[in-house]
Amino acid sequence: MDLGIKGKLALVTGSTMGIGRAIAETLATEGARVIVNGRNETTVKEAVASLSRRGAVHGIAADLATAAGARTVLDAAARIGPVDILVNNVGFFEVKDFTEISDRDWLDMFELNVMSGVRLSRALLPGMLERDWGRIVFIASDQSAKPNPGMAPYAMSKAAQVSIARSLAELTKGTRVTVNSALVAPTWSEGVESFLKKIAPGLGKTVDEMRTAYFETTGVSSLLQRWATPGEIAAQIAFLCSERASAINGAAQRVDGGIIRSLF
Repeated sequence: MDLGIKGKLALVTGSTMGIGRAIAETLATEGARVIVNGRNETTVKEAVASLSRRGAVHGIAADLATAAGARTVLDAAARIGPVDILVNNVGFFEVKDFTEISDRDWLDMFELNVMSGVRLSRALLPGMLERDWGRIVFIASDQSAKPNPGMAPYAMSKAAQVSIARSLAELTKGTRVTVNSALVAPTWSEGVESFLKKIAPGLGKTVDEMRTAYFETTGVSSLLQRWATPGEIAAQIAFLCSERASAINGAAQRVDGGIIRSLF
């Protein structure tokens, strides 16, 4: 299927690895011009070099946890061209006992996971509306709808993204601009693997054992009963970014492997 995004300029935040990189690769393969972003100049350059085999790819290194970092990205992107597609993917997670989560932990999570998307959307949405075409997608999580106390700040940030996306969608009424969020399934990425490698020895388990055990405990409601791949998530996000998804607006689109047990 031709997604109708050839030549469109897409900015994918947090896209040097994991889901973000898979989204950037999929969009580039579909003919979009893509801007990848990460905090580290070296990893950004590596991602650009690798993904350029798929199409026109640019890189911007900046820390989107700060307003200054967002401005760096926006200024650099403006020199490439007007952004047609914004994928607010950048974010991080932590697992801590609720009573051990500090004020700083809450604020750091909010700054990166929420405010990065707020700042970029606030700057880029007006241009999309003026040109009467655009796509904004917030990469949320199953934690948006099924939070657990060990990841309370993360769940808060992902629920906030869903709410913000719907609020912004209200501004697009009668236009060809859409704003959606995606509630993605537990996905096997470099970040998840690194986290499990760190905690597995202390629990007397191997990473493979913990990878499997997840679906016997926290992820027991999953219908997929396995970790999603970044590519599986990216395929659905690319569709939301496309001309073919023009009738989907203001939605909290599930790409969750059936892990959320509710109809709506």
